Parts: sequence; C-alpha cells; structure tokens
Amino acid sequence: MPYFDAASAAPLHPVAREALLAALDEGWADPARLYREGRRGRLLLDAAREAAAEAVGCRPDELVFIPSGTQAVHAGVAGALAGRRRAGRRLLHSAVEHSSVLHAAEAHAAAGGTVAELAVDRTGRVAAGDVAAALTPDTALVALQSANHEVGTEQPVEEVAELCQEAGVPLLVDAAQSLVWGPVPGAWSLLAASAHKWGGPPGVGLLAVRKGTRFAPQGPRDERESGRSAGFENIPAVVAAAAALRALRSGPGTAAEAARLRGLVDRIRTRVPELVPDVEVVGDPVHRLPHLVTFSCLYVDGETLLHELDRAGFSVSSGSSCTSSTLTPSHVLRAMGVLSEGNVRVSLPYGTAEADVERFLEVLPGIVRSVRERLGAGAAEPVAAPDSVPQEPSVAAAEGPEEPAGAVTEEPAGAVTEEPEGLVVDSLGRRCPIPVIELAKVIGQVPVGGTVTVLSDDEAARLDIPAWCGMRDQEYVGERAAERGAAYVVRRRV
Repeated sequence: MPYFDAASAAPLHPVAREALLAALDEGWADPARLYREGRRGRLLLDAAREAAAEAVGCRPDELVFIPSGTQAVHAGVAGALAGRRRAGRRLLHSAVEHSSVLHAAEAHAAAGGTVAELAVDRTGRVAAGDVAAALTPDTALVALQSANHEVGTEQPVEEVAELCQEAGVPLLVDAAQSLVWGPVPGAWSLLAASAHKWGGPPGVGLLAVRKGTRFAPQGPRDERESGRSAGFENIPAVVAAAAALRALRSGPGTAAEAARLRGLVDRIRTRVPELVPDVEVVGDPVHRLPHLVTFSCLYVDGETLLHELDRAGFSVSSGSSCTSSTLTPSHVLRAMGVLSEGNVRVSLPYGTAEADVERFLEVLPGIVRSVRERLGAGAAEPVAAPDSVPQEPSVAAAEGPEEPAGAVTEEPAGAVTEEPEGLVVDSLGRRCPIPVIELAKVIGQVPVGGTVTVLSDDEAARLDIPAWCGMRDQEYVGERAAERGAAYVVRRRV
C-alpha cells in the first residue's frame, strides 16, 4: 500500500532501526553518572549531538534534544521572548506557520504580549519586504518556517535572516519539513525540528540556539540539556534520530533522490489538472519542497475523497475543512485564499516507486468522478438561457458504500428563490462543497450581470465561494451579514 504522507511522519529509516536496537543495549544508563554504563550513555549522547549539529549547521553545544518538535518550538519561542523582554514583547510570525507556533503565540498574547501576523501571497510565500516593514523597535522575535507543511512552499529564510540581523531581532526557524533536504541557510538565531519527519523515531525534537542569542528557558529546569529540556534523555531514540539524519544527509544519493522525487511531483502537478476537471494545484511551483504537492478539487467532499483513496490503497492527507474536527478550513489555505474543498496533500517518502505514482494518477480521476456524482455535482453549471425559469437544484446521493462520520452525503437541496436583486440559494445547515455545488447549478439561470446570493453558515464557504469565482471567471461581489451565517453575492460575468 503506497504511503504518501511523509510530511506527517516518514517511515522509520533502516539505519535508525539498527541504531535504535543497538542503543537499547548500550544506552540505557543515566548519562549523568560517572560509572562505566553512564559513561557509555554519555558517549552515545555526545556523538548523536555532534552528528545532529553538523546536519543543522551549528555547534554541538548550541543544540539540545527535546521530546518533540512541537515542544522545541514552544521552548524556543518562550525562551527567546523571555530573553528579549527588555527590548519588547512583540512576536511576528507568518500566517501559514505550523500550529505549534500559533499556539505559542496565543500563550504569549494571553500573558500580555503582542502578536503580529505576516500575510502571504496566493502561493503561501512571505515577501521579505513585508518582513522588513513589520520590524518595529519593540519586535522581540520573528518566527518563520523554512517550508510549509501543507503546500510545500519554501520561505525566503536567508533574506529574512539578514533583515532580522540588521535590525537586531532574532529569527526562529521551524525547519521540520526541510531539514532532511539540507541545512537551513542564513544567519538564523534559533531552529526547531522533529525527528519523525526525516525517518527517525517519534518523540525526538531538537532545538538549536546560536551563541549570542539572548535566551531564558522557561518553566522548571534541571541540569540536563543545558537547562533547556528537563528530564532523562531518551538516548536510544536520540541516537536513532541522529543516525537517520546523518545517513540521509551524508549519503551520496540524497541529492539524486531529491531530484527524482521532484520529477515525480512535477508529474503529479502537471497530470492531475489534465486528468481531473476543476482542480487547483496550490503552492509555489518553483520555491517548494521536492517531495510535496497539494491540490484541491471543486465539488468534492475531502473526507470522502480521502476515504476512497485509502480504500484504493493510497495513504494521503488533507487540509480540507471537511476532514477536520473543527469544521473550519485549514488556516494555511485560508491565508492563501485558495480553494479548500476536496483538498489532497501528497508527500512522497524516500524510495517512492514511480509505478505507485502512475497508479495514483490512474485511479484518482475515477474516484473524484464517483465522489462528485454521489454529491449530485454532475449537473453543476448547466447551460441555460438567461430568461429561463430558476429550478431547484437536486443534491441526491447515489447509493454506495457507507461513508465515514462527517462526510457530506444525501443532503436535501436548499430552496432557490427569486428576489428583486437576483436568485437566492439557501444552503444553511449544509457543509461545503454543497453551497458551491448549488451555486454552480444556478449561475447559468441568471443573465450576464445578474447575481446569485448564497446563504451559508459553513465557514468554508467564505473561502470556497470566492475561489470558485476565480476558477470560473465569475465576479465575487462580497459578503454581507445575514440572520444566520452570511450571504455571499456572486455576479455572473460569462
């Protein structure tokens, strides 16, 4: 079964497995003790730290191991802000950061600090000029990921690091997704990463704090890991994580594998829009990770799509609102202003076979078509005369296998009424993509210049209706308050 979700967790590297098993026998003792077993554990820990530091591009005494990448981010943000308290209490981060950064920002704001968010363009990339303009005298820390975890877009870290250095503001880089492909360039001040992203075991993160960076660890401290991570070190897991990173980064085939995976991703980026109608490939086409591609499909429920791909043997993930317990679109897709419905993220692990990618391209069109038919989207955007009588759209679900909880199936159509200002589609209580499907079905029933108003209380509609307009060359007039939810107004252009 092809596993295409390396951005969540990469399969355990064979070298990591061997190192883990060996370290379980040799590295179980307390490395802080002076007897033989303790000294052996200390040697293993020191060797792992040196290997990881070389891969990161820092000194061994600048790097500590932490139980997870999320904790590394939290510790890095909190420690850097505390160390810079006299300079100011303002945290600046991009709108597409990992949730670990957003949660750290929320905690900082709750404690009385201030937080500012940097907008991104439609590819998910921050403009270095926007960072320069946002660097105020009270800015204590800037947080910027090296590459996005959902769409793969790389950020201009080196340029931003130079701007931060000139302003005397430390830069924290979340390098969880990119570290496997090479060191993060530039004069960054802090860096966090997570071992399970590069084929190490879960439960190992790392935090690098370069010399000269003011840093005050927060919370209870002890003598371990320079006071930055309390508790007994998991030496076997740390050794395995460092071994995997060293094997990937020092091996002669790493660059070749990155190029090979980039070619496979290029094929997905090119072929999916050719094979599947109404698809938007998102993320920067050039400045991106080599192994990751994300696309969104109009008129598709993301949870059902992922379920059907899983049944077909493919493990992929999504940023769609309909695959989330919060029922809101991914904050990354929302910040980019791109389509969220039917979102699929494919992230290829090392060694992915070309045949598996080809089979994915073979089965995807049929699965998308089946999901659309199940949602009644086959009649979307009918050709109709401008003076035709509006008809209620039908959203009937075809019989099929039982759907997972939360999937959008067998929902009755909303009422379509004709008001003086145009057609009004009532899709209240219905989750996307139903509101978009109902909009598409009736847009042809109004004359060019006429409007359709969609009533929806699904947060995803705020993103998906404007995105549909962009894909369909229709005019998104805007949103206004309604008794329930919001009213989204679309003007027919073509």
